[in-house]
Amino acid sequence: MKQLGILFLAWFMPTLAMAKAQPVDLVVVHKSKSLMQLIRSGKVVRSFNVVFGKNPRGHKIREGDKRTPEGRYTLDWKKENSTYYRAIRIDYPNAQDRARAAKLGVSPGGSIMIHGQKPEWKNIEKYLTRMNWTDGCIAVTNSEMDEIWSLVQVDTPIEIYP
Repeated sequence: MKQLGILFLAWFMPTLAMAKAQPVDLVVVHKSKSLMQLIRSGKVVRSFNVVFGKNPRGHKIREGDKRTPEGRYTLDWKKENSTYYRAIRIDYPNAQDRARAAKLGVSPGGSIMIHGQKPEWKNIEKYLTRMNWTDGCIAVTNSEMDEIWSLVQVDTPIEIYP
């Protein structure tokens, strides 16, 4: 009987690990709640407290405004060796963002990412989760970024709400 239990665990544990590692099909961010949710088949798989740019209210309009864009985008590229640990790029600006910026005669900016923190900031990691400090990106701790990295694939949609 004991061997049967060991065999069951040997089968069950890898199966459980694979189930947890299944990719999500949507990322949702609520800026007003400092919340990012990873969603699979309409159900929240994981939630994270996040921080944004130093000027988080409102949609990103121009380069240097320290805002995080709002709307529906795609996570289109992963950068493992990022300055901020790991990063997943949001495909901002889209055509509408570029048209708005052109009408205003400004650059829309770009390189908006979900990322961790600089590895040398290890001693202040918790402090940085309590303040908006990026230039418009969405930041989490490095251990959270590892989890996000494993669950989010390239071409996953992201919806960012005010």
